[in-house]
Amino acid sequence: MRLNIKLMLVLIISLTINSCGLLKNNKQYKSKKNQKSIKQSSVIENEDQKITSFDRAELYIKTYSSVAKSEMNKYGIPASITLAQGLLESGMGIGYLAKNANNHFGIKCHKNWKGGRIYYDDDEKGECFRVYLNPLESYYDHSIFLKDRSRYSFLFDLKSNDYVGWAKGLKKAGYATDPKYSTKLISLIERYNLSRFDNSNLKTSGLNKKEGKKYDIIIHKVLKGDTLFSISKKYNVEIKDLIDQNKIKNKTIYIGQYIKIKVKE
Repeated sequence: MRLNIKLMLVLIISLTINSCGLLKNNKQYKSKKNQKSIKQSSVIENEDQKITSFDRAELYIKTYSSVAKSEMNKYGIPASITLAQGLLESGMGIGYLAKNANNHFGIKCHKNWKGGRIYYDDDEKGECFRVYLNPLESYYDHSIFLKDRSRYSFLFDLKSNDYVGWAKGLKKAGYATDPKYSTKLISLIERYNLSRFDNSNLKTSGLNKKEGKKYDIIIHKVLKGDTLFSISKKYNVEIKDLIDQNKIKNKTIYIGQYIKIKVKE
């Protein structure tokens, strides 16, 4: 009788230990599975954010080269200089001022500015910077900013393809406090061959024959969170025009899609 009781106790203890072991292994398996699932979902979620600095720069250049050339034809500022400044000052379009104020050139408010304002720590804490409705306004204002200030007047005596002279001149005139500012501009121009835009005739601006108004064409890459509504507001265009110009079906756009946008001057 005692032997039977001992055997039963041994069996119960053995079953309990095995059961605990199975539960522990099952928990470990589930934990590893969950960790793997979380890791995979994280990769998928960030997939559209994976972009090299070179690709980001190329996307920026593709988007704004037309307006840079347009401004060169109007004011004589080398398109290479405008693009290089845009790349540098805006952090390739993803810097704080570019994202929150559409300010691609780090232009501060100054006395006569009557538009929107945003405050940001730069050379000093809480400095006032200009806010624009869209990036194109920033490009237009950049040209006027340089053209209307006497300290930059000597630059317009240079040839429109003399990007080295312009880069050094901007630093000399005090556009930026960075002692390596001109070197950085020249490096960007040569790395991405931006001088090719200084030697090409403008073909990206056109004339809308029906309305008799000029327009610029820019390219927008659809990012996560973009909608036709948000894009139309960003560039101040009609949703219907976006759909018609890009032959968008069922009002559906997808991440990575390039959308052509005609923006009136």
